[in-house]
Amino acid sequence: MIGATAAVLAAVALLLGGLFRDTSSHAALPAATANGGERLTTGFAANTSSLILQLQDALRTQPQNVHGLDLLGLAYQQRARETGDPSYYTKSDGVLHRALRLAPHDLLAVSGLGSLELSRHRFRSALTLGLRARSLSPTTARNYGVVGDALVELGRYREAFAAFDRMAELKPNLDSYARISYARELRGDFGGALAAMRLALSSAIGEPEATAWTHVQLGKLYWSGGNIAKAAHEYRAALVAFHGYPNALDGLAVAQAARGRMRSALDLAQQAVNAIPLPQYVTDLGDLLHLARRDRAARKQYELIGVIRRLLAANGVRTDLETALFDVDHSVDLRGSLRLARRAELLRPSIDGDDVLAWALARRRHCDEALVWSRKALRLGTQDALKFFHRAAIEACLGNRDLARAWARRAVTLNPRFSLIWAADARRLAR
Repeated sequence: MIGATAAVLAAVALLLGGLFRDTSSHAALPAATANGGERLTTGFAANTSSLILQLQDALRTQPQNVHGLDLLGLAYQQRARETGDPSYYTKSDGVLHRALRLAPHDLLAVSGLGSLELSRHRFRSALTLGLRARSLSPTTARNYGVVGDALVELGRYREAFAAFDRMAELKPNLDSYARISYARELRGDFGGALAAMRLALSSAIGEPEATAWTHVQLGKLYWSGGNIAKAAHEYRAALVAFHGYPNALDGLAVAQAARGRMRSALDLAQQAVNAIPLPQYVTDLGDLLHLARRDRAARKQYELIGVIRRLLAANGVRTDLETALFDVDHSVDLRGSLRLARRAELLRPSIDGDDVLAWALARRRHCDEALVWSRKALRLGTQDALKFFHRAAIEACLGNRDLARAWARRAVTLNPRFSLIWAADARRLAR
């Protein structure tokens, strides 16, 4: 569920490659830095840290070079993606706002700030910036990506899908195909989502990280449809394209666990966390350790998530929805997590926000209200086993045994291993 959102935000990160291909400049930069943006299109392999140092050095002698500030701000965002260190978001914010003070109509700065706000889960602000970028350049495809991504998280799906369609018309490439794939997935069109993501893969040729990212998205699609073997194949293909790619390590870890290969799963999950300690990876490692009955080690991972949350919050990242889901799943202060889920849904009124609120309500035994939100969460026809399981639990909470069984069967039929911690409960409800 939240993973689907993460996929869109990952696509936003890949969008930065398109930004760096803009060769316009307000003043000449040294060749190493002027061409450095192009190198960033290869992702991790581009040596972003070296490029940042070069840009910083150039800006010491040209502090009002707007294009140099743009590149540095965007390089900071890429570095945040590479390292998981959210302090780069704060640096990016400062540099891009400095560029805007110098050039209030600078497209790269406006669009870059929109991408930054998406990464920080500040979707209303991202939408405002995306619309501003679109007004500055109505024929620039990436602006529609920022607008569409923000609209998805705000639950304005018709407008979002229209923005993605326009983006694809203007520039049919990896970024637009990935968004079309996600739109189709949200509407329950599994075959269409796969077809669009395969087009994205064909657009990533020659870019190792982009290729790896796209293989991972294909893997997640296969996983959501219950095809564990094909999902694992795509994750391995991602690791061939980009050795040590953390997103692929995490996905393959979960797939290995589904196949009963717990030792391999734990090793892969630990590698993902060692590479970038993102909350998703740390949660998966903790849940795998819990499944392996290594509860003390699992608790250490769960405690680490709290540290990461505080670091994210200190750098302007909102994690209300993800935090609420984690806390509800792991029975952490269910009363407080319900309050958090209500606030998250107000800020992020998407089907994911609806579903997390429904789940939080169900866990507090507010079954009637939970049903209302679950219905909203399923309004697009999304084929999501976790949402189906949540609905099954809500029906059981209401005493509707037959409906609970039917929804649980839908979940386990779609993907019998959909969750590390809830799949077994779904199978029991399905009997």
